[in-house]
Amino acid sequence: MATPSESAGSPRLLDTHALEARLAEFARERDWDRFHTPRNILLALTGEVGELAEIFQWLTDEEAESIMRTDKAEHVRQEISDVLLYLMRLAMILEIDLDSAVRNKIAMNAVKYPPIPKDQ
Repeated sequence: MATPSESAGSPRLLDTHALEARLAEFARERDWDRFHTPRNILLALTGEVGELAEIFQWLTDEEAESIMRTDKAEHVRQEISDVLLYLMRLAMILEIDLDSAVRNKIAMNAVKYPPIPKDQ
């Protein structure tokens, strides 16, 4: 089935089909679907964002910018992955086409925040 962005002739910005299938299978194999309500997933997502923020808490901007060259790099990767997985699962449960939603949001932001003219 073509998404609105595909039917308009634009290539997809996000293709999440394989990730969606793997997350659905993972939850199904563990009988977690009954727990995966929007509220529960949002609370788990919020917790993971907090864990990611904790890594950066009290760092200077310079330390934060170079964190991927430290022993904390793997922890950052893991927490960002957790955030992505919960966000993807929330979008799945709410039946949000992320490609379409992202395209629409970028278009809205382009109107709200127009480019700076080159002659300025």
